[in-house]
Amino acid sequence: MAAAGAGAQPGAGAGSQPGGRAGQLKSSGLRHGWTTGACATAATKAAYTALLTGEFPDPVVITLPKGQRPAFALAAEQLLDGGPGAAGSAMAGVVKDAGDDPDVTHGVLIRSTVRAGEPGAGVVFRAGPGVGTVTKAGLPLAVGEPAINPVPRQMIRDAVAEVAAEHGGSGDVVVEISVDHGEEIARSTWNPRLGILGGLSILGTTGIVVPYSCSAWIDSIRRGVDVARAAGRTHVAGCTGSTSEKVAVAVHGLPEDALLDMGDFAGAVLKYLKRHPVPRLTIAGGFAKLSKLAAGHLDLHSARSQVDKGYLAELARRGGADEALAAAVAAANTGLEAVQLCRAAGVPLGDLVAEAARATALDVLVGSPVAVDVICIDRAGTIVGRAEPLGPRGASS
Repeated sequence: MAAAGAGAQPGAGAGSQPGGRAGQLKSSGLRHGWTTGACATAATKAAYTALLTGEFPDPVVITLPKGQRPAFALAAEQLLDGGPGAAGSAMAGVVKDAGDDPDVTHGVLIRSTVRAGEPGAGVVFRAGPGVGTVTKAGLPLAVGEPAINPVPRQMIRDAVAEVAAEHGGSGDVVVEISVDHGEEIARSTWNPRLGILGGLSILGTTGIVVPYSCSAWIDSIRRGVDVARAAGRTHVAGCTGSTSEKVAVAVHGLPEDALLDMGDFAGAVLKYLKRHPVPRLTIAGGFAKLSKLAAGHLDLHSARSQVDKGYLAELARRGGADEALAAAVAAANTGLEAVQLCRAAGVPLGDLVAEAARATALDVLVGSPVAVDVICIDRAGTIVGRAEPLGPRGASS
């Protein structure tokens, strides 16, 4: 199983400060895990090292986007069609450890097979058995591409460049990622509906799996609010993930102990703030997740609420969309595709979703002195919708 190396805890470098994402994880008592993207990166680094040197590093250490340096044990390794310096291939595998998160991919074996590529081609990605291929628009990858998301791709490129620099390689390689039993596991995910066929997606924005889906994490949200209030904060941000957290910090300049790792639990943040108010709340998150909040859902997890394209089509009509555009929104593959269609037509669907999400939040907070603003982003962190601060409803003076 993968194991963290020294100094690999999430939030390393910020652990001396109370509150924030690192404080929440610590207070939850839950064990973090590693994303499929981190495991694929570790496997790739080991395989490319072996391709150049004939030896597999075990454990293999990688660098995550926030600078943590975890170490992963290899569960499989094989040199194929050649030896050191030869134009053969090498395969390494890492077992995913999702920590205390009930992740469907916990325990799967993620393999990377690396072989020499065309000179000057850089890193070329291939989907091996158990990794899906994109067949519909609206995802952050082009149709026909392996379902290896942008951040894991960059992590893998960085690992390849590191190995090439250390061992004199060109860095021109074909990287094939596969997941044992991935096609079977993917049937229990939303991949087929999204047009990702043949297997799982390789995911992750930080490399770390934070265990959300349990009461302990909801309790950690409450502790995060308590810390912010004790520090005298008058403005906090509930963020669905690390990308939206970065945007909230960039827009509002909030300190770490004002950041609440809301994840999918919008209701937990809102209900606790109703009883323990802070004057201002920013809700920041991906457009698709916040469209669920706009529609009235307080649990944003994909297993418990879905993006309602019919609702988005109705919002688009309110924003001036004609029937052809509304029909296209209703038929969109993803929420991201819906907002892109509307932006191209000059219809402010992102702002309309943000305003509706703010209304849902204020409905929960009614009677409590908390003003709310909302920021919707796309997968790259670009703001696609905003709702400016609106004061509380029915709050006592």
